[in-house]
Amino acid sequence: MTTMRKMSTLDHWLSHADQALRVALGPPPTDTAPSPAGDTPDHELTEAERIHAAGLMRINHTGEVCAQALYAGQAATARSDHVRTEMAEAAREEEDHLAWCAERLEELHSRPSLLNPFWYAGSFSIGALAGLAGDPWSLGFVEATERQVESHLDSHLDSLPAPDERSRAIVAQMKEDEARHADMAVAQGARTLPAPVQAAMAITAGMMKTIVYRF
Repeated sequence: MTTMRKMSTLDHWLSHADQALRVALGPPPTDTAPSPAGDTPDHELTEAERIHAAGLMRINHTGEVCAQALYAGQAATARSDHVRTEMAEAAREEEDHLAWCAERLEELHSRPSLLNPFWYAGSFSIGALAGLAGDPWSLGFVEATERQVESHLDSHLDSLPAPDERSRAIVAQMKEDEARHADMAVAQGARTLPAPVQAAMAITAGMMKTIVYRF
């Protein structure tokens, strides 16, 4: 019986390792919802506009890599099956965002961040720690994260080049989805994180965005 439990635990973590490799280094998922960009015209951008739009969409792509990792970490340590299911459902929707951002980066003749494996590992660890703190705090972490993401997506809507309607359509839909994830966390009993924790999260996210914009 002891051997079976050890194998089960090993299989559990091997599954997480496989997911990490697929999300951070593999091709984007294909079984996803159609991109919100749809038939939106792909207007010509200047080189400076293309580089700027690609930098913003690279940030958004890495944000979705981190979201996958956070939800995976939290699901791994969640104490209730219901919360684990909610995390898995939110992670599934984030796969759509990941695919949309990857597709747009390709259209912009750019690439994802070279540091995505690092961002995934760090985010998974943070998510697992949040889950260990208990479901209400874990859900509070989801709410705080999604509110910050919603805010930064709003800033991207202001910063994207005016002709880039395709990126704008994707970012607008992502913003709507992230707000819904935050509302889900609140409805499930999220506790409000202390202000210093939220400030530290914002600082960390700011550093990530600065680095990923270029790399």
